[in-house]
Amino acid sequence: MGDRATKDALFAEFAALGKALGSPKRLEVLDLLAQGPRSVDELATATQVGISSCSAHLQALRQAGLVDTRREGTRIFYSLAGDDVAALWDHLRRVAQRHRPHTELARRAYLGPEDTTAINTDELLRRLDGGDTVILDVRPDPEYTAGHLPGAVHIPLDELTQRLSELPPGREIVAYCRGRYCVLAHDAVRLLSRHGMTARRAADGILEWKLAGLPIDTGAA
Repeated sequence: MGDRATKDALFAEFAALGKALGSPKRLEVLDLLAQGPRSVDELATATQVGISSCSAHLQALRQAGLVDTRREGTRIFYSLAGDDVAALWDHLRRVAQRHRPHTELARRAYLGPEDTTAINTDELLRRLDGGDTVILDVRPDPEYTAGHLPGAVHIPLDELTQRLSELPPGREIVAYCRGRYCVLAHDAVRLLSRHGMTARRAADGILEWKLAGLPIDTGAA
């Protein structure tokens, strides 16, 4: 039978993990790393914090065992330590939405009005097999390169207005992005609809797709 000291030591290990997760910015970093590896400067830009602050957040996550590093020349790239970390992040969000009422209010405020139509993953898989729907990935370039749905057309959201002519006319478009709490696909569908195109969004994003063990392609378009 273990004694109090060893039990306290065990629970301290669990608490260290919880402490590392106890920062909105560190959770945002995990959300980005769930899309693929990023350098410190890329993460700092995406999260709108300074390099030193971002480095401190990454060190806390690394000490907790949640992220790994690799070096390419003078640059260090961070990635999630495993698929179980991505699953932990996904589950944390689900628990928050289920048990904290203000989470749903915050989600609606961030994603905007319920003015876009979503299709579930089963329907999206059927459309991938059918080939009659344009699957549009609107995430930034590094995220698409790290992993995307097979056959997806890639146009980052901030380039979509200028590149509408690249989308074939007369076909429905299904836009997807990082996951259920990502605004990019919502905004893409709104933009496409304003230009007279038939567009819907995927209910799930690349995070849920990966966790479900569904096929992922890598590389640039």
